Amino acid sequence: MQIFTDITQIKQCFTNACVTIGNFDGVHLGHQKLFNEVLHRARARRGGTSVAITFDPHPLSVLRPEGIQLISTMEQKLELVEQAGVDILLLIPFSKEFAKTTAEYFVDEILLGCLGIVELVVGYDYAFGKGRAGNIDFLRIEGERYGFPVTVVDAFYESGEPVSSTRIRKLITAGDVAKAATLMGRNYQIRGKVQHGVKRGGSQLGFPTANLSLNKEYLIPHFGVYVAQIIYDGHTYNGVLNVGRNPTFPENKLVAEVHIFDFNKEIYGKHIKINLLQFLRGEVSFPDIASLAKQIEADIALTKAILAEQQHGLALSYGGKFNC
Repeated sequence: MQIFTDITQIKQCFTNACVTIGNFDGVHLGHQKLFNEVLHRARARRGGTSVAITFDPHPLSVLRPEGIQLISTMEQKLELVEQAGVDILLLIPFSKEFAKTTAEYFVDEILLGCLGIVELVVGYDYAFGKGRAGNIDFLRIEGERYGFPVTVVDAFYESGEPVSSTRIRKLITAGDVAKAATLMGRNYQIRGKVQHGVKRGGSQLGFPTANLSLNKEYLIPHFGVYVAQIIYDGHTYNGVLNVGRNPTFPENKLVAEVHIFDFNKEIYGKHIKINLLQFLRGEVSFPDIASLAKQIEADIALTKAILAEQQHGLALSYGGKFNC
């Protein structure tokens, strides 16, 4: 996938550009439906090019005083859009000044003049431009005027409700990461660099942890303990994760601490990714270290039992053959 971070970087129109536009936070199943459609449209044309347009930062982080917590970092979003198979990603810098761009200008100068659009694919509720004037009706009129068909993709439904970034955010902040995974088509993931902590995990509790500082700009899951999958250096490990402020101790610092099973590598300063598989329990303040250590031991036992049960289920679904 080729990425352009400014319109001025595009020196000539793309061949038979089939375009979709969106914020794509989380790149959930609804977004994936859009990408599949734009890929289908591009492949149906000789030399067709699939193009996705998104914005950095997320428009709501600029337009809302309180900002917005994001399901995926920009790094994750780029990875996921590339995995979807899109040829070109145009990442438009978003600002209060850009928010004044009219829908007419966006169509004339960006879609037609810059990209050379031949087809447009949008979600059922998408709108853009100043005052969100670039709605479905507007786009259809513009498409008829300039000769590019507009395909409107219906919502992707799960359990009778449309899949949306808003719905996923609510699930994650409530701790229901398992349900959120069914809407995203993958597990919710946090990632970052392993930091030096107070080092009580190994010395006082008997369970060493890798600590990540959490960026408050991104979506913070419900405080508590999770079954986790850790990805480091191309390998995947199991573990138990705590997200919160460690109320048993006085620091009151927001942190993610993960105890990785069967792992003894030195990873301070290294980047890791953590998939949140299932919520176990909420964060609790314990009267002493011994009580906390006993609970961590129980959390680990329960996590291993859950993972073993999941592996058993996968083995059954693959006819009794399953390799980790």
